[in-house]
Amino acid sequence: MLDGKEKRLWGLLRWRQCLVPTWQGWVLLLVGVAALGTLAVREVHPFLAVNDPVPGGYLVVEGWAPDYALEEALAEFHRNHYEKVFTTGGPLLWGATLSEHKTYAELAAATLVKLGLNTNLVQAVPSGLVIQDRTYSSAVNLRKWFDSHHLAVSRVHLMTEGPHARRSRLLFQKALGREVKVGITAIPLRDYDPQHWWRSSAGVRAVIDESTAYLYARLFFHPNP
Repeated sequence: MLDGKEKRLWGLLRWRQCLVPTWQGWVLLLVGVAALGTLAVREVHPFLAVNDPVPGGYLVVEGWAPDYALEEALAEFHRNHYEKVFTTGGPLLWGATLSEHKTYAELAAATLVKLGLNTNLVQAVPSGLVIQDRTYSSAVNLRKWFDSHHLAVSRVHLMTEGPHARRSRLLFQKALGREVKVGITAIPLRDYDPQHWWRSSAGVRAVIDESTAYLYARLFFHPNP
């Protein structure tokens, strides 16, 4: 029978014995947590900035990427002989009143032409203004363009910037469907060192933002068919 020391709060609580770490155990636990944290910090950027190219077919470039990324895309186009380059993106967020091009898709296409790409080999596929899921919206507009032009597409190679890559591939795959193989190239950012991203505010912002956005896209984003 339980005595008063074993039973408390009118019989709703009782004493139980349990094992707790010794100071050596706590040290080992803290070392393990620190090691896992260090590994996570070092591996999260390569995980987000994934590279899994699918050469040939059609090349797709997210139009908001900077000029040096478009130069990389042009080099990739010539290197692997794609049939066409598609640029995606919505309305310009700044400078639109001074530019003849009103969307990132159109601006990127014009930039590629200025860099030497034939106008017949590049197609801008702009999207409208949306307040969320902009990447997915761009991908849906690309799929609609393919459908409206009766273009049979079995694979595309998507190029974007840095840690945005894994989320972009996920959302383009959702929009284009399982029958389309989506390759991806992450063009390295130039405003921080990807191998030591935690040493700059730009790197910390990029990794935290994209980690959060990828988890949302992976776990909670379920587009309508």
